[in-house]
Amino acid sequence: MSPVRRPRALSGFPEFLPSERIVEQHVLDSLRRTFELHGFASLETRAVEQLDDLLRKGETDKEVYLLRRLQAEDDDSGSSGDQLGLHFDLTVPFARYVLENAGRLDFPFRRYQIQPAWRGERPQEGRYRQFTQADIDVIDANTLSFHFEVEVPLVVGEALSRLPIPPVRIQVNNRKLAEGFYRGVGAEDPSIVLRTVDKLDKIGPDAVAALLVEQAGLSVAAAKACLDLASITSSDLRFADAVAALGVSNPQLDEGLDELVQVVQAGIEQAPGLMVADLRIARGLDYYTGTVYETLLEGFERFGSVSSGGRYDALATDGRTTYPGVGISIGVTRILGLLLGRGMLRASRSVPSAVLVAVVDEASRPTSARIAAALRARGIPSEVAPAAAKYGKQIRHADRRGIPYVWFPDSRAHGGEGSDAVGRPASAIGGSVRDIRSGEQIEADAGTWNPPAHDLWPTISAAEPGDSGPPGEPSMTTEREDEQS
Repeated sequence: MSPVRRPRALSGFPEFLPSERIVEQHVLDSLRRTFELHGFASLETRAVEQLDDLLRKGETDKEVYLLRRLQAEDDDSGSSGDQLGLHFDLTVPFARYVLENAGRLDFPFRRYQIQPAWRGERPQEGRYRQFTQADIDVIDANTLSFHFEVEVPLVVGEALSRLPIPPVRIQVNNRKLAEGFYRGVGAEDPSIVLRTVDKLDKIGPDAVAALLVEQAGLSVAAAKACLDLASITSSDLRFADAVAALGVSNPQLDEGLDELVQVVQAGIEQAPGLMVADLRIARGLDYYTGTVYETLLEGFERFGSVSSGGRYDALATDGRTTYPGVGISIGVTRILGLLLGRGMLRASRSVPSAVLVAVVDEASRPTSARIAAALRARGIPSEVAPAAAKYGKQIRHADRRGIPYVWFPDSRAHGGEGSDAVGRPASAIGGSVRDIRSGEQIEADAGTWNPPAHDLWPTISAAEPGDSGPPGEPSMTTEREDEQS
């Protein structure tokens, strides 16, 4: 007899418990509603892309999961252009989708996309190998108006503000500003400087300065100037004076600075406290060309950005037409992993059901089923008790799952246990309903009774770290401890 094979946890592939999944669905529904309020159309792309397309994005070659058929012959893999990989974000698939469907899209095209992505990086708290992203982008043909670079962070800020999560701060910079400054201090390849400066949080300023001299060919003074630029941050417009004080001149720098002023000014006027100019933000991926964004969650700054993006001018082109765009991606799983792991988000119950219809005895189960059907017909999520146990046991079953109401069929019509029921004329949809939290019980008819609005569906609320979750469930899946090791 072969030994029993126990399932093995896979680090970096989170699986939420039912109550956590309710929280996730609430978050996704809220994001979807906000995006649609702003006119963004829903889009879903395939899970795989050609490897060559995935590798065009920048420093991602070690993170792509390849797709290969189990029985494939050794020579089936072909060149990288024939190989397939799981997408690690939603921007590259979106660019490919636009190229394939440009003749059927109306521009400027506003889309939102909520899908899983896969990235082969080291799992740790807030970083996973499989995760859900929520993206919005605006893309146009040949030219894209700058005002979309102002609009997109405001939409994302509004979407995040509607969630029961800590406040966010969107850090903004401009690649034109940064690249123009680097050219102004003598950098021959600003992209090397950008990628190096993007490592500030990981390796610190001294190591970055050394790399700027060794790899980017800058002088010690030029490297210091780049670090001085990266140190500028401001929630008002004073950053512009700080940049001017560094004494570097370049037309591209001037254009980028003017654009960044407009973005921050819009934040001050329309969403005070949301945006801050942070000239350290570089976004090391190659295709960004204008405003760039990174978003920090209050109290979780050490975990880095939970939402990022920017302007791109040449990611999508067919050789005749170029499709510039701007977008931001929200790391939904990243946010939920941080908050659920600390018990800071909770659902009011672990199942959708608002009512558990009790079963008097197995012979009368059809009656309980008719009651549940009558409730569901009016939009009240309901389920029938799994067994005709004593009513006390059925109530405990509801309580463990957070179901607020138990419906007792009129037992006199069936000859069943009647100690918990309130007498009333026999009816196929009649009986009594008890709020098991307060113990209050009233006569009711399944054709007319309604629970209070706040009990109809599970609600989501913020909680202090360490608060317990819904009855019967731990606050986090056990696998997440492995991810943090």
